[in-house]
Amino acid sequence: MNMKTETAAERLYEKIEEIRKKEAVSDGERSPFPHVPLLAAIDGRCGAGKTTLASFLCEKFGWSVLHLDHFFLRPEQRTKERLGTPGGNVDYERFLEEVLVPIKKGVKELSYRPFDCHRQELAEPVLIRPSGVCLVEGSYSAHPALWDYCDLHVFLSIDAEEQMRRIVRRNGEDGARIFRERWIPMEEKYFAAYRTKERCELCL
Repeated sequence: MNMKTETAAERLYEKIEEIRKKEAVSDGERSPFPHVPLLAAIDGRCGAGKTTLASFLCEKFGWSVLHLDHFFLRPEQRTKERLGTPGGNVDYERFLEEVLVPIKKGVKELSYRPFDCHRQELAEPVLIRPSGVCLVEGSYSAHPALWDYCDLHVFLSIDAEEQMRRIVRRNGEDGARIFRERWIPMEEKYFAAYRTKERCELCL
């Protein structure tokens, strides 16, 4: 694990501990590890390390990770109107109904069917047992429709040159072209429309 990821993880951990302490002080009866998990959204530019950071924190602290990539739109949902809306290419309605709302109700376990981008259909269900901290990881995780459900919002940034270098290494030249022509412009439109980076409490 590189030093940048470790440093980012330390800062995020410190921010979460700060929130926990404030909760404990505001209500002497409340445990710093409440039954309803603390939810942290990790949004930001593709290639910035959102998944890597979440995986590191999951391994180190046993926190649950919820991948918003599992909730991209199904083919029949991709209308011109929907795709023309900033942040509209993620199925935040299903993510709310099947994941965030149940977690906020304090369920001990839940399941959902992730969207398989290769097969372009829903895959077999995955089981989630929410831990004391749940990380919502992925672009659009700080979408206005999801914002109020999270206790902390984190934005990961990266310069354009390093971003493309990482995407080429991960997805190859053909995959990088799709990101350059389609996914990155859609992300930037969403970030600009909702001032995502400016609104997040922690930027890394």
